Amino acid sequence: QVQLVESGGGLVQAGGSLRLSCAASEPRYAMGWFRQAPGKEREFVGSITWSGGTTDVADSVKGRFSISRDNAKKTLYLQMNSLKPEDTAVYYCVAGTRYKATMANDYDYWGQGTQVTVSS
Repeated sequence: QVQLVESGGGLVQAGGSLRLSCAASEPRYAMGWFRQAPGKEREFVGSITWSGGTTDVADSVKGRFSISRDNAKKTLYLQMNSLKPEDTAVYYCVAGTRYKATMANDYDYWGQGTQVTVSS
């Protein structure tokens, strides 16, 4: 069983930045981020391989968000820049074994989520 704990969410103005962190009890998994806005389906944001050598981000956040990890600290990061009101959502940290997975069902472990709110 892998425990994932997100932090770093909050309220920010449009154009601002936030960095989300996810502490993992066991880092030897591919990891990623999903988000879910009210009334919408859960959406893939980005993923990173266990080594950190390969990352993937959704087209909706490409050029603004980046994903990284520090396995020595057992921590996953999501750097979010140029935030827009449409980025408002609960952001979830995930872990699994599939390479470059983009579907929610591909991930075995989920954190509790952290709220990100972007005001206009």
